[in-house]
Amino acid sequence: MGIKSFMGKRSKVVAEEVNIKVSDYMTTRLITFTPEESIMDVMQKLIKHRISGAPVVNENNELLGVISEGDCIKHISDSRYHNLPMLNATVGQNMAIDVETIDGNMNVLDAARFFIERKHRRFPIVENGKLVGQISQMDVIKAALKLKGATWK
Repeated sequence: MGIKSFMGKRSKVVAEEVNIKVSDYMTTRLITFTPEESIMDVMQKLIKHRISGAPVVNENNELLGVISEGDCIKHISDSRYHNLPMLNATVGQNMAIDVETIDGNMNVLDAARFFIERKHRRFPIVENGKLVGQISQMDVIKAALKLKGATWK
């Protein structure tokens, strides 16, 4: 007689709704830049703080744009191509101004979908017109590890 596979009684798995908000994992102590700052200073700060980009805000902490290492690379390339000095360049001349933000009350697992669909490395979080934080792909990974993938509903 052949071997018969046996599976014991399966217990009913009840999936709970995982409700971890973006605001639970966002970074609130941000390095920010102003439009008047030198692009050279930005490059130094990105390297010093080991970050790939940061929000650009005005004196009222209102989000104006984002400056990234990609923006810096583009400026370096353009400066070399046109044989222009980089010393006078500012953040305002090189930042991305069409910045997508997400709601701090959004579920962090839904935010993961935004990262995939939009192909961004970070999203600023704005409340009442003021920058309150930023969530990165790494923040979403940290949230997933905390859940240990047990229930994803």
